[in-house]
This record gives sequence, C-alpha cells and structure tokens, in this order.
Amino acid sequence: MSQTLAPEFTPRSSVPRNSDTDADPLRTPTWLRHALALANRSLLKTMRTPEALIDVTLQPIIFLLLFTYIFGGAISNGSRHDYLQFLLPGLLGQGIAMAGVALGQNLNADIEKGVFDRFRSLPIARSAPLVGAVLADFARYLILCLMFLGFGYVIGFRITTNPIAAVAAVALSIAFALCFCWISVYIGMIARTSGAVQGIMFLIVLPLSFGSNVFVSTSTLPGWLQAFVKVNPISKLVSAVRGLMLGGPVASSLAWTFLWMAILLSVFVPLALRAYRRHA
Repeated sequence: MSQTLAPEFTPRSSVPRNSDTDADPLRTPTWLRHALALANRSLLKTMRTPEALIDVTLQPIIFLLLFTYIFGGAISNGSRHDYLQFLLPGLLGQGIAMAGVALGQNLNADIEKGVFDRFRSLPIARSAPLVGAVLADFARYLILCLMFLGFGYVIGFRITTNPIAAVAAVALSIAFALCFCWISVYIGMIARTSGAVQGIMFLIVLPLSFGSNVFVSTSTLPGWLQAFVKVNPISKLVSAVRGLMLGGPVASSLAWTFLWMAILLSVFVPLALRAYRRHA
C-alpha cells in the first residue's frame, strides 16, 4: 500500500535571514513594511527625547535672527527686509544639510549600543534599519521647513509667487535632504564614535553651505570661488527654492538639483549599505 508522505516542514530558525534577496528593495514585498516599522521606532525614540529636535526648532529661529539683524544692515543696501527675502530660502538649504548630521550620530550610537546586533537577529531586509532611519528623518526636515517659513513670516518674509510653488519648494528641499543625508549615514557607519561623525560632517557641510549663494549673491564673490559656488549642490538647491518662492527662472536650477540628488543616491547609498554589512 502506498504511503502518503507529509509535506516537508522547514523550521523557522533554519530559514536564512538577511539574505541578498531580503535586502533587495525592488523584489521583496515586505521590505517597505520593515523600513516603515523601524522608521516608527525612530520617531517614537525622538518623541521621548524632544530635546533632540532643538536643531530643527530653535536653531532656525536663532539663525534667522542673527543673520538678518546682524548682517542685514550691511548687505542689500542696508535693507533688512530685502536681505531676509534673499536669506531665508538660502538658510532653508543650509539648514536641511546641517539637520542630517544628527542621523549619522544616532546610527553610530546605535551601533555602539549593540542595537544593530539585535536587528541582525530579525528576519528583515539588511537595508531596512538604514532606510527606516532615513524615512523617520522626513518629520525632522518638515518641522525645520515649517519653522523657517513660520518664523520668517513673523519677522517679515513673504512668498511672492503662489502657494503651489511654495509647497513645491518645501517638497524639493525635503527630497534633497533625504538624498543628502545618506552622506551622514555613510559617515555614521564608518566613524568610530558619534562625536567623530559630527566633526567629519561639519567639515563637509560648512564649506558647502558657506561656499555657496546662501548668504550673498554669487556675483559678489572672487572668480575662483564662483567656479565652486556654481557647481555646489547647495547653491543649485537654493537657487531653485528662491525661484519657486520669489519668482524667476528655475528650470536650470531644478535640473541640476535633481541631477545632484541622483548622484548622491547612486554614490552614498551603496557605500552606506556596504559599510553597514560589515557591522551586520
């Protein structure tokens, strides 16, 4: 008599975890769910430590007050209002670049505490912890943009285009930030301490932000510096945001901004994932 064999059962513990297939965001249906779950973890962590939001709440106010009322009288023919109109879109670009520093610090601190060792034991995509952390930063960047625009309106800034263009400017800024922050993610994976992450990132962010058109017009700079400013990704973003908020040509700046976003993703996402796999 033939005997029916029971289907083979594979214990859950024997299923390979964190395989290359699991790490493929294009083919794994559950990859996004993993990343969103870990993004929610990061958001809950931030809500429990609201002081971690100082750089996106109080810092924009301080920067606006300092640069408008200290330098505004010496620039733009002494008109602080005119300088504020020029300055705020620039500070928005600088602010989102600086806000990404905290992401690399937090990831590095998680590595030091062994949090990523716990992630390694879970049946999730390898890249989910990094992508989840980046997605969680969306809230920080949105708060930063709202603080700049909200307080800017209080002291006299006005959008001269239309609400749709203004929303597009904010969306472009956040999208650029989500690409630029992968530099911080990569540094967070390779630096030995969270303090080192901050130091390295400031060495990158400060030359990009001050060597740009954030605070002064490009035409007022020396010729050798103009060459750098004109290809600076922060300058391209700021020019696009100024055009969307205040009017003027934006097509070229938008194209350059999207190009820089693609370059940042294509370079630093693979580097960050490769560095993360060495830890995980």
